[in-house]
Amino acid sequence: MPILKVAGLGEFEVPPGKRLVKALVEEAGSDQLHACGGGARCTTCRVRFTEGEPNRMTQAERDVLAARGVTEPGVRLSCQIACDADMTVELISRLEGSGRKDQGGAVAENIEPEPVWTDR
Repeated sequence: MPILKVAGLGEFEVPPGKRLVKALVEEAGSDQLHACGGGARCTTCRVRFTEGEPNRMTQAERDVLAARGVTEPGVRLSCQIACDADMTVELISRLEGSGRKDQGGAVAENIEPEPVWTDR
């Protein structure tokens, strides 16, 4: 099983292929935001990879990051990433201090929209 390391929270075993946003909430117990419910529309689920950043991304992730002007290396949308290997991340978008009433809507098991994969 892949190991997910979350800065300030610890290390967690994650079922292979689980969406990163779900692993951050369910395995790591974090307050990671996902305002759009994990559909690559809002960028509230951003994380910063410090190790193990996947080499590919969905076209939806690429498009929304570009539209929002997110260009920082290692910053990705956790809703568009499957935990297929060990990875280390820092949380960027958390409920704490956000002023939001909750983390966001329910997140589907599979990546949405249907992924079209591209190289980073």
